[in-house]
Amino acid sequence: MTTFLRTLLFVYFTAAVYSFFCFRHEACHFDDFNIPKIAAHFSTKGRYEEVNAYLLKDILAVNRSVLQPPFAQCREIYMAAVIRHGTRYPTTKNVQKIQKIYELVKSSATGKESWLREIQTQWKMWYTEDMDGRLVQKGVDDHKHLAVRLSKWFPSLLSEENLRAGRVKFITSSKHRCVNSTLSFQAGLVELWDVKDMTLDYTLNDALMRFFDKCPRFVEEVDNNPEAVAEVEKFKNGPEMRRVMEKIADRLNVPYNNITDDMAEAAFYICAYELAIKNLNSPWCALIDEVDAEVIEYANDLKHFWKRGYGHEINSKSSCILFHDIFSRLDKAVNDSKLSGHTTEAVTIQVGHAETVLPLLTLLGFFKDKNILKSTNYATERERTFRTSFMLPYAANLVFVLYDCGGRDLRMQAMLNERPIPFPGMADSQTSMPRYQDVKEHYSALIQGCDFDKECML
Repeated sequence: MTTFLRTLLFVYFTAAVYSFFCFRHEACHFDDFNIPKIAAHFSTKGRYEEVNAYLLKDILAVNRSVLQPPFAQCREIYMAAVIRHGTRYPTTKNVQKIQKIYELVKSSATGKESWLREIQTQWKMWYTEDMDGRLVQKGVDDHKHLAVRLSKWFPSLLSEENLRAGRVKFITSSKHRCVNSTLSFQAGLVELWDVKDMTLDYTLNDALMRFFDKCPRFVEEVDNNPEAVAEVEKFKNGPEMRRVMEKIADRLNVPYNNITDDMAEAAFYICAYELAIKNLNSPWCALIDEVDAEVIEYANDLKHFWKRGYGHEINSKSSCILFHDIFSRLDKAVNDSKLSGHTTEAVTIQVGHAETVLPLLTLLGFFKDKNILKSTNYATERERTFRTSFMLPYAANLVFVLYDCGGRDLRMQAMLNERPIPFPGMADSQTSMPRYQDVKEHYSALIQGCDFDKECML
């Protein structure tokens, strides 16, 4: 039996989902008791439904009213999608952290709170090190459902006809969670159109989807350099994080020095994993209040800011190879359309990691705040736009769509997690679908430069 068929057998249909657009908890009203109040702050461990809450009512819903081409004659001619893998198990490192906080609670915590008794008498440590970030069933569903929704968003591109004609290309990181996400995306399309007479393939390409591993300068200057993320450690040792640890110790009735920042984060992420994997409001969620959650979220945003985002220039420049790949495909679609009115490639689906999507978003200038995120400005940056809970949930997707608007030029649309976003810094920043030529001129320095080999040279 082929891997693809095994995955098809593994996949099953699920129904679970939220009410309309909302991200910040202040803007939401959750009636479902299964959703922890802190769920909007889970950073890269958050469900896709926390970003698009309307999916809880209908997992296949799309809000096409938010996507309005400027002219009636505009038609989609090409789509490029860079997608993060779906929901996964914790990594070995995080399983080890979870084990430590669990052992402390089990052996030393005292108190009569019902949630604490539940952890100590009913909750079992079911996470194992061999899970190591593998895709879970929810992650399979994440990509199956995203495939169906994208086909509803862009029916003339992600169509059965184009799939059968080989005009839909699939590229993935070699990591098992990405390969299985790709297979799940394909399974969503296969089931949608009941395709039984063909086998879909994909291309493994770590140079594109794991460019950060292939960039020596990034690896040495940032990834393996503790000084590159010094602001993160300062914040973890600062007053905000210390207060979180003290509050956790008080709730467990253990000495303050028994709780480390790793334990606080592990308790927070147990809540996140239980919701994402099992759709449960875990008793561990009661250990963290919303004030604590915002602090831990900021610690994670700091880490991503300095390690993958605007903290160091090489973070974004390491994605030059993916940037050029996308624009070369866009250019080819333009040329094909001009020559024959027909593109040889209609859709490119590229599956990678949060660490794939964030540097590209950064290179393009999205979610850049006025101030640099630091260990000392938590209070003033609470309304920041650089918020990974919104940007990088499981199955996060950055989509570029090219439109032919007849005699009114080619237009380009960017969407993040199925929401149109304007290209930052362009003269008409309120236009979410500018001329493609204007987009190219805006990013001309990157198109003409941004050489991956040169940028990544030590």
